[in-house]
Amino acid sequence: MSWVNLIKEFVPFNEQERKDKEATLRYINMFDDILERDNEMIHITSSGFVINKNRDKVLMVNHNIFNAWSLTGGHADGEEDLIGVAMSEIIEETGVKDILPITDKIISLDILPVFGHIRKGKYITSHLHISVTYLFQVDENEPVIVKQDENSDVKWIPFNEIDIYSSESHMKKVYNKIISKIENLVISV
Repeated sequence: MSWVNLIKEFVPFNEQERKDKEATLRYINMFDDILERDNEMIHITSSGFVINKNRDKVLMVNHNIFNAWSLTGGHADGEEDLIGVAMSEIIEETGVKDILPITDKIISLDILPVFGHIRKGKYITSHLHISVTYLFQVDENEPVIVKQDENSDVKWIPFNEIDIYSSESHMKKVYNKIISKIENLVISV
């Protein structure tokens, strides 16, 4: 199924997701380059909410640029296989290899602010990410690595401690929303 159809078929969990889905579909029609980070206004990223088998911890990275604990993820950079982008980013940022997608459906759709910052010596202006997030499972005993040019730590964080680790209030809402969805998920793995 095409990435656009995956977004069209996404069932919003709340008013925020309903409004973000509507806006996303408008932006897809407005911009031919929405999958490219060259679009300095808004572009698509894909992330992985990686949980353990007990569904009580999430694998997170301490992101260097923002000095914040976050999900793994990255820019689509023209790639239409957004779940593939999310899986590649999980491997690249944490070193885990045995990744099980719990579902091929989008678990969260969010339009997120990205504040201006320096990346590889170049100023990146403030913009928006259309964040498409998928749900994965990994054995929490699998070894992890730090990708030093992107993150300073990789850690399994208990769901009930995410608010302690996360320093971004807008992201705490996203994480707690996803956890609510997981608690109601009936897919077995």
